[in-house]
Amino acid sequence: MEKLSSGLRINRAGDDAAGLAISEKMRSQIKGLDMASKNSQDGISMIQTAEGALNETHDILQRMRELATQSANDTNTTDDRKEIQKEINQLTSEINRIGNTTEFNTKKLLNGDVKGTGGAGAADASATFDFGTVAAGDAGTSTKLSIGGEDYEIKFVSGDYDTTATSYNTGDKSISIAVATNTPTAQEIVDDVVQALKDMRGADPTLSLTEFTFANDGTDKLKITANATGNYAGTSGKDSIEFKSGRSVTVSNVVEGTNGAAGAAQLQIGANNAQAFVISINDMRAASLGIAGTAGGTANGVTNIEGSVTNGSVGASFTTADGVTNGTSNTPDEAALDVSTHDKATKAIEVIDNAIKNVSAERSKLGAYQNRLEHTINNLNTSSENLTAAESRIRDVDMAKEMMTQTKNSILSQAAQAMLAQSNQMPQGVLQLLR
Repeated sequence: MEKLSSGLRINRAGDDAAGLAISEKMRSQIKGLDMASKNSQDGISMIQTAEGALNETHDILQRMRELATQSANDTNTTDDRKEIQKEINQLTSEINRIGNTTEFNTKKLLNGDVKGTGGAGAADASATFDFGTVAAGDAGTSTKLSIGGEDYEIKFVSGDYDTTATSYNTGDKSISIAVATNTPTAQEIVDDVVQALKDMRGADPTLSLTEFTFANDGTDKLKITANATGNYAGTSGKDSIEFKSGRSVTVSNVVEGTNGAAGAAQLQIGANNAQAFVISINDMRAASLGIAGTAGGTANGVTNIEGSVTNGSVGASFTTADGVTNGTSNTPDEAALDVSTHDKATKAIEVIDNAIKNVSAERSKLGAYQNRLEHTINNLNTSSENLTAAESRIRDVDMAKEMMTQTKNSILSQAAQAMLAQSNQMPQGVLQLLR
């Protein structure tokens, strides 16, 4: 009767100990899958919010290009171009307003807060190389090199320091190494470190060189730590370089799981750990798009979606304009593109074209995110449905079977009661006859 009233075959551990443990594990997975599906739907809503705002940015840029083209025509007078400039200024301000205020659940989307970097982790590796002797005169020298398509600069400074290597948007990396007397030569260190980096370089991490001290004897260590500057899909690696007295130096690599720094949004799209989907949205304000800057300045190449810098300079100019909001502080100190002459207007057209290209790339990326998440939701729902059916077979009662069992038991009970009543009536009949 308890099973029929509760609808469960297992109401307590004693009903089926193994079945209870299995079904509880399945229940946690089902709840996780259902919540992951909701998370993915929320992610789509966030993406649609950002993409909708960028649609307006696109329209504004198209209008700005139209105005720049109009201003490039010398049939316009100086006063005509001043009126065109006024609208350019206001449109620039609106792009900044959209970038500063577009948000989802109070999370800013287009001001660079959701920008991150993806990549894979480093793999286990080891290498051995030798060092010679560095003279004190080598301090201050530097060497530029390219490793795996990335530019590095190794610089030598005297004394014992904690030194760092910084990754720039252009992909350049600078490595400063502290050297003292009676240590290997600068060029020998360059050659050996270059080879080590070639063999052990991860996926665009920031390299941090610490504990770098050379002594005449004993053992010192140089740790190259790959710190994730954004959100990395894999693990960041830690390379440990051990310097011993003499010429023998061993380089070993230990991979450690390290979370990326705050930046890109991570959507939990699975029921378990390490099932996050990283969403990165770049800064889409006027300065980042290259259509705003300092009065009298020149618009250079625009940083694209991957963080590299477009080569070349189009030479467009900016003009001071009251009321044009700054991309970060909303104060009237940012300058809009100058379209006051034919040459300036034509150069502004090229800058706006680059901005349109970047916004198009960002919208395309967001569309790809959305399409992927839609497939993710379908997969999660299918998994949840099938797992729910499996859990139900373990935990839920078979109502038909239990009803048949209950009915049978009820009939048997009623028959027994009838037989007992009949047996009680026979002695009563005998007593009546005796009276």
